[in-house]
Amino acid sequence: MLYHLLFPLTEHISGFNLFQYITFRTAGATITAIFICLILGGFFVRLLRKYQVAEKIREEGPAHHKSKEGTPTMGGLIILAGILIPTLLWADLTNFYVLMVLLVTVWLGALGFMDDYLKTIRRQPKGLVARKKMVGQILLGALFALALTYAAPNGQYDGTTGIPFFKNYVLNLGIVYWPFIMLVITGASNAVNLTDGLDGLAIGLCALCFMAFGGIVYVSGRLDYSSYLQIEYFPGTGELAVFCGAAVGSALGFLWFNSHPAEVFMGDTGSLALGGALGAIAILLKKELLLVIVGGVFVITALSVIIQVLSYRYRGGKRVFRMAPIHHHFELLGWKEPKVVVRFWIIGALCALLTLATLKVR
Repeated sequence: MLYHLLFPLTEHISGFNLFQYITFRTAGATITAIFICLILGGFFVRLLRKYQVAEKIREEGPAHHKSKEGTPTMGGLIILAGILIPTLLWADLTNFYVLMVLLVTVWLGALGFMDDYLKTIRRQPKGLVARKKMVGQILLGALFALALTYAAPNGQYDGTTGIPFFKNYVLNLGIVYWPFIMLVITGASNAVNLTDGLDGLAIGLCALCFMAFGGIVYVSGRLDYSSYLQIEYFPGTGELAVFCGAAVGSALGFLWFNSHPAEVFMGDTGSLALGGALGAIAILLKKELLLVIVGGVFVITALSVIIQVLSYRYRGGKRVFRMAPIHHHFELLGWKEPKVVVRFWIIGALCALLTLATLKVR
């Protein structure tokens, strides 16, 4: 909005020329997001406490987590405000890529809100039935694939995807391209949701992922940088850096309240939206396989749950981990919650750096 209102006035006020630079608007979106979350966060937490919108800790979780019972949830609304408002203020709202990521963020945020609402306000312990949640995610993936196939600029979405560390090879997905997009959107959103089990864990990892993707979308949207790095050039994707900046700022602002001991949890409202946005950006850059690297901790967490379920079902009740997801396994080994979180952040930072390294190591 600021971009559309102020940049056209450049001929009258030269200072508004700054709005043409993505780096300036990304910084503006990041700072705006931090302040929005810090300002809204305290008020929103008090509001949630007043109306007793609180987390119900599952019985099968670690016993010491029962002390978190009653902590306000639905904090994902703070995150969404911190992402959407700065993006609307600072980004070019005619940009196809920005609109697509906003669609995914709002859609999955609404889906997560429905789940949180049923759990906390309607007092339905299971929330939104899993199959209904899955239908919503798959339908979104189908719409996303449809838009890329028939509405995307430059016609670059031809069913291929890049392979990390290789510059002259692509993977041609052919007829499974649409199911693959559905899998990425659904898998990414659920992986972040599964990781959201310790104070600050998921939101800190999301900040690292969006930082890495912010750099990638910027160079992918510039002909000079993409030519130098020999990566595919996507005109217009640089604008996604503004969204990534808003996501990083929102994550840092929310972490103020979500760090141990957490004053508020993000709930499915935040985790589904953040995961889906990461998946959407990876798809738009045709770097879906890179998502496995940048979101390495999310992938490991999701795999730990799958392995545990399969082992329990097909090995006569035997477990691979003391408890899944894997962060609970380390808690039961005696690691304190903050230690688990920080060590997983360190692994997440290494994954983010490795992701950036793939741009040059090719």
